Amino acid sequence: MATGTTVHCGIAIPQDFIGGPLHPDSLRAFLTRAERLGYESAWVQEQIVGTVPILEPVTVLIYAAALTRTMRLGTSVMVFNLRNPIQLAKSLTSLDHLSQGRLTVGIGIGGQTSEYAAFGISPERRVRRFVEGIEVMKALWTEPTVNYAGEIWRLEGISQEPKPVQQPHPPLWFGARQPAALRRAVRLGGGFMGAGSSSTQDFKNQVQLVRGFLDDAKRDPATFAISKRVYLAVDDDRARAERRLREWFGVRYRNADLASQVAVWGSVGECLDRLAAIVQHGAQHLLLNPAFDYMEQMEILAQEIVPHLPAASRS
Repeated sequence: MATGTTVHCGIAIPQDFIGGPLHPDSLRAFLTRAERLGYESAWVQEQIVGTVPILEPVTVLIYAAALTRTMRLGTSVMVFNLRNPIQLAKSLTSLDHLSQGRLTVGIGIGGQTSEYAAFGISPERRVRRFVEGIEVMKALWTEPTVNYAGEIWRLEGISQEPKPVQQPHPPLWFGARQPAALRRAVRLGGGFMGAGSSSTQDFKNQVQLVRGFLDDAKRDPATFAISKRVYLAVDDDRARAERRLREWFGVRYRNADLASQVAVWGSVGECLDRLAAIVQHGAQHLLLNPAFDYMEQMEILAQEIVPHLPAASRS
């Protein structure tokens, strides 16, 4: 997939059972074809509890690592606070080794505080838990012995080996929406991931804030990635595409109306124009997420849309 552009394009890995059970052979065919088409990365989401039938992300990426050789593999995003950072650091290091240094870690606090009780966690100090957990994970990845005295996490003389393949550690990209979370992403992370459930206008506003925070921190924008997940359906029959997207959003987000607010659909030309607008608003990386007909949509995107996207901008 020779794009002639600096925009990086990744593809969402099918991992839900909304259209029926996902067979391992289908997933294998999807991943191997995605790599042959030239997609630079492949991504998974996370929903640990709830009624949406969706596979666990790290497990899916381990399977993907065994089937691919060149694509980067990423989470977009994991609900960081619902995991123990010591155990997660080990899992992600293992995945970084099994993928030979192809892992990108997308994390977020998560917006469903009702889930915390099921994990025996109080949501009241969730920002402190998030920040300390990241500091603990980074320390385990980079230091021979960790001594950490936080309000939530305390480690005395703890070591974890091996260290990740990528040094000092796999890239950490943050899912965020609010100004405080975006500022935190600039301070602690290496990138920002705009949610698929956010509109193009919301993403534009978030990018403007991120650029301001980068400037405040005197940080080179080239050291910070900006990405956007985009739910889409390429179909000349716009009404059919919209109907199917509404059905999918009704199951995935319990909000069918969200489809018309955030998704991209229509002909190749219409989808290209709307994706180009997202790039022009600051996306350096597009995470393309077909909601159905995964193989067919992936082929159309690779052959008819990605090569014609405009160049990304860091300013």
